[in-house]
Amino acid sequence: MRRPGGLASIFEEKMTVVGTLRQVVGRTLQSPACGCWMSALPVRFLGTSPRQIPEDASFHCASFSEADQPRVLITGGLGQLGVGLANFLRKRFGKDNVILSDIRKPPDHVFRSGPFIYSDILDYKNLREIVVNNRITWLLHYSALLSAVGEANVSLARAVNITGFHNVLDVAAEHNLRLFVPSTIGAFGPTSPRNPTPDLCVQRPRTIYGVSKVHAELMGEYYYYRYGLDFRCLRYPGIISADSQPGGGTTDYAVQIFHDAVKNGKFECSLKPSTRLPMMYIDDCLRATLEVMEAPAEALSLRTYNVTAMSFSPEELAQELLKHVPEFQITYNVDAVRQAIADSWPMNFDDSNARKDWGWKHDFDLPELVTTMLNSHGSDTRVAQAN
Repeated sequence: MRRPGGLASIFEEKMTVVGTLRQVVGRTLQSPACGCWMSALPVRFLGTSPRQIPEDASFHCASFSEADQPRVLITGGLGQLGVGLANFLRKRFGKDNVILSDIRKPPDHVFRSGPFIYSDILDYKNLREIVVNNRITWLLHYSALLSAVGEANVSLARAVNITGFHNVLDVAAEHNLRLFVPSTIGAFGPTSPRNPTPDLCVQRPRTIYGVSKVHAELMGEYYYYRYGLDFRCLRYPGIISADSQPGGGTTDYAVQIFHDAVKNGKFECSLKPSTRLPMMYIDDCLRATLEVMEAPAEALSLRTYNVTAMSFSPEELAQELLKHVPEFQITYNVDAVRQAIADSWPMNFDDSNARKDWGWKHDFDLPELVTTMLNSHGSDTRVAQAN
């Protein structure tokens, strides 16, 4: 986003002044118990993010209890992961401390499950008001158009995935939030090593979704080094959940296959039988997200980590399904767009840095995944008989 020509230089001067004051005052007034500075003095500064904030705005010093119990905002909360993440975090931090948001009307059960508000990430003022009025300390940003949907509407994907992210980034920097942005296997491209794909390597994705995620990774890392923003990011593999409908991603076949297997005993796959992609059950995904958010800053050697649990092809998934649903049939009607996307993505993720730095460890492999998904879809009898 372009800014007025003089703003950059003004901002640089502000950052220098604020940085100096922080160093001086921090040495003299820092409280050992709280770690906050200038909490008792009526001194006010200008904002430290690229967007200007009012002259009377002041830095807020949270109490020790507040620091232990984050106030969480989840954007794009009605997508595949948001509702499950909200429920997961509410069990940890309390229902009222986790706010779900979206631009769509939530189902009744979601609305009744905890705080829900309207939030349009393309409206910077609205987003900022939500953060201020609700004393948000963690922002988990899930608003995005996924791979196949994004290719069908590139201009909208560019607006939501890039412009919207810029708004989130600036609000997070301005209000000193801990910001989490999920990335994806789609952040890699055909020139990336595919088996396995490490954390750091060539990234030249060929979808607007992938390009926007590389942009988010790099901008988040830049804000971390340039402005001290506590940016954290995980590259998710395909996420499989029984509680959500597919949202337009290339890996969504691995969700739809269970719906169709239980409903009518057959499934038509849009990818080739041998197309291998990294995957993860949603419970592992949610736990990984919380663990990286709670990890001590000094334990993190990267701002963006690969995480994964398993890797399989449609053919291998179907074979595991057949162990429980012997009448299941799979056919293939390859979608050229989705297949091209999948062929440019990693076959296996190397997530050794996540396992080393903050102790990541998955619980679900393919057999556990299939059993859990079929039971979730009401196939308990079939699974029990097959076992």
